[in-house]
Amino acid sequence: MDTPATTGSGNGGSRLSGGDLLPGVAGERTAIFLRKCAMSRIDDLLRQHCPNGIEFRPIGEIGELVRGNGMPRSDFVDSGVGCIHYGQVYMNYGTWATETLSFVSEQTAAKLAKVNPGDLVITNTSENLDDVCKAVAWMGDSQIVTGGHATVLKHAQDPRFLSYYTQTPEFHAQKRRFANGTKVIDVSAKNLAKIRVPVPPIEVQAEIVRVLDVFQSLEVELEVELEAELESRRRQYAHYRDSLLTFDDSRERVRWVTLAEIAKFTYGYTATAQEVGDLRFVRITDISDDGRIRASGAKYVDATPEAERYRLRDGDVLVARTGASYGKTALVTGDTQAAFASFLIRIGVDRKLMRPSFLWHFAQSGSYWSQADALVSVGGQPQFNANVLGRIRLPLPDLLVQDGVVAVLDKFDALVADLSVGLPAELVARRQQYEYYRDRLLTFEEAA
Repeated sequence: MDTPATTGSGNGGSRLSGGDLLPGVAGERTAIFLRKCAMSRIDDLLRQHCPNGIEFRPIGEIGELVRGNGMPRSDFVDSGVGCIHYGQVYMNYGTWATETLSFVSEQTAAKLAKVNPGDLVITNTSENLDDVCKAVAWMGDSQIVTGGHATVLKHAQDPRFLSYYTQTPEFHAQKRRFANGTKVIDVSAKNLAKIRVPVPPIEVQAEIVRVLDVFQSLEVELEVELEAELESRRRQYAHYRDSLLTFDDSRERVRWVTLAEIAKFTYGYTATAQEVGDLRFVRITDISDDGRIRASGAKYVDATPEAERYRLRDGDVLVARTGASYGKTALVTGDTQAAFASFLIRIGVDRKLMRPSFLWHFAQSGSYWSQADALVSVGGQPQFNANVLGRIRLPLPDLLVQDGVVAVLDKFDALVADLSVGLPAELVARRQQYEYYRDRLLTFEEAA
């Protein structure tokens, strides 16, 4: 995304205005907030304190860099001195924190790098460029510690301002120049000290932080709302699905059968997955939690005569037979250029008795999963083999009834699938909006 450069010098325009909204992204609350931002004090403060631009200085000149050492996760204890492990900065912390997730003993803490309130903890190594030099500002009340692969920045700036700036494309471009390594990326404390950052007046830093903190809270609130909405729709769909697949034997004259009575089972092909090949090789990891074959992460096998025996056809139902994925099913629709792997079982249902799509919908139901969980072996890895699978009992209404149930459930399934795509897409769009405005607020005209 292109981010137009904006300046803090007297150009007469606001850094944020209602016209800057990204098309189709801003919600009502965000739009209202942005209109308020248009009247913020940031431009006035910049014109007042630095009409000729902002000074940029190397990190090594604005503070002291203290390199951490030691502190493996095995040092953690239930209580004691708070600590931030470099790996937690990637996964568990945001821009700033007031509490630590972990602790070490006082004896261990005495040997580690000290982090005072207002200091930044910055990672020095990572397996990717995005995470290296990720920072968290420590805003707690007491001194904590950090260990190896992290550097503490002690400074006199607004800590949250500096932490926000480490998230910008400009900072990313600079750290890329100083990064070394391939499998493990490293930016040493010596090189970190060379990265230049803007140093506007503290009043400007504080106002930018205030705006970005509100933005971040809006993003978190939106994420909670969208996830709650999606979960609500999933529960609603599950309720209707289970209701439609519940039959009264005496009143509706529906016979219940075991799966072994109406289907044949075939174990999958044992072969090594390849990056290229004639047939996609569908594996146990390719079945998603919602019963679909994932489009991403495809592997392949060559179309040998042996592989052709395991080619997937329209209407095949695949079930995972081992591990944490046991019992998950996927319905194959249309002719495919694919074969299935050995940790899967192909269910070939007698189509004179049951529609494959009816079986697939049943395999998502509470009735199916209560049986699967009860039947699966519990010694070591869960095993959901053909003998166990064949004992699953399911209703066998006539084909016209099955077609009616499938038609209704397909519509519900499509609605939830659209929602599952649409809501995360909305969340991504809001995050892009947040990043856009963050980068605009943190883009300055450098003083001559």
